[in-house]
Amino acid sequence: MCCLFGLIDPQHRFSGKQKCKMLHALATASEARGTDATGVAYNTQNGLCISKYPIPGRRFRFRVQDDTTVAMGHTRMTTQGDEKHNFNNHPFLGAVGKERFALAHNGMIHNDRELKKACRLPATKVVTDSYVAVQLLEQRNDLSFESLAYTAEQLEGSFTLTLLDRQDNLHFIKGNNPMTIYHFKDSGLYLYASTEDILKTAILCIPYRLGMPVSISITTGEILQISSTGKQRRGQFDDSKLYRHQWMPYAGWSGFSLSGTKTGKQSHTQYLDDLKSIASFFGYSPAYVDYLLGEGIDPMEIEEMLYNGELEGSTYESVGSRAW
Repeated sequence: MCCLFGLIDPQHRFSGKQKCKMLHALATASEARGTDATGVAYNTQNGLCISKYPIPGRRFRFRVQDDTTVAMGHTRMTTQGDEKHNFNNHPFLGAVGKERFALAHNGMIHNDRELKKACRLPATKVVTDSYVAVQLLEQRNDLSFESLAYTAEQLEGSFTLTLLDRQDNLHFIKGNNPMTIYHFKDSGLYLYASTEDILKTAILCIPYRLGMPVSISITTGEILQISSTGKQRRGQFDDSKLYRHQWMPYAGWSGFSLSGTKTGKQSHTQYLDDLKSIASFFGYSPAYVDYLLGEGIDPMEIEEMLYNGELEGSTYESVGSRAW
C-alpha cells in the first residue's frame, strides 16, 4: 500500500548531500510499494519541515541539511484521498500544544470514520484514513508512550506508523505491517524501510561505505523510540484490534483460528476486498487472489509477494494458461 523509509544520523557523520543521496536511494527502492506521492519530514533550526509532492520517489528532490539528524520518508499508493490534493499525502503535520510533529502510515485503517464520530474529532479537508491517528494524538494533547499506545489501540485494520517530534525522537509504532531497521555501528547510522528487500536494494545504490549492519528487532504491538543520540526506548500496546486477530479461516487455510463473530467476518471480508483491489494495481485479478487463497497462502503473504514482485515467475506461471 505504501512504504515508510528514512535515516537517523546521530553522530552527524554524513553531509546533507550524502544524506540526500541515501534518501533518494531509499525513495526510489520504495516505489515497489507506491509511486503516487512522496514525502519527507525533518527538523531544522527554524522548526519541523515537511515536504511532499504527488510524484514518485525517483523524481523527488531531497533538501536535508548537514545538521539534519533524522529524516522520515514515505512513498504512497493511494487507497483513500486523492494524491493530487497534496494535503492527503504523507507525512502529516500535527501539533500537541506548541509542539509540532509529523506522522506517516503504511497500511489501511478501516474505522477512521467511526473514530471521528465517536471521539468527536474536528472536520478536516484531509480524506486519507491515516489522518485520524494525528487527530487522536492531538485530542490527547500528549506524545508520550501512553498516548501513542492509546492511539494505536483505537485503530482497526493494518498499520505501522512512524512519528517524528521536534526533539528529533523518531517513533516506530509497529502494527501488523512490516518494518526493517538496520544499524551501522561504525558510523552510528540507522536506515529503515518497510521491507528488508527494499532496504537491501537501496543500500546497494548508496555510494558510501557503510559497513555491516545489525538488524534492530521490532515486533507487532511494540513502540520503539530512537532518540537524536541513537538511544533506544521501548513500549507496548494492545494489538488485539489488528487484522491478524480478526481474520477467519479460509477453506484450506489454517493460518488463523479465531472463532467467527460478525465483526470478525466483516473485517476479514473487507481485508480481502482491499487485497484484491491492491492486486489490480499489479496486474492481477480478484480471481487470481482467490486461487492463491485456495492454495493455502494467507493474505499477508500474498500482500508481501505483490510488493516484493515474488508472484512473477513463480506461482503465477505455475497456473499455466488459465485466465485470471
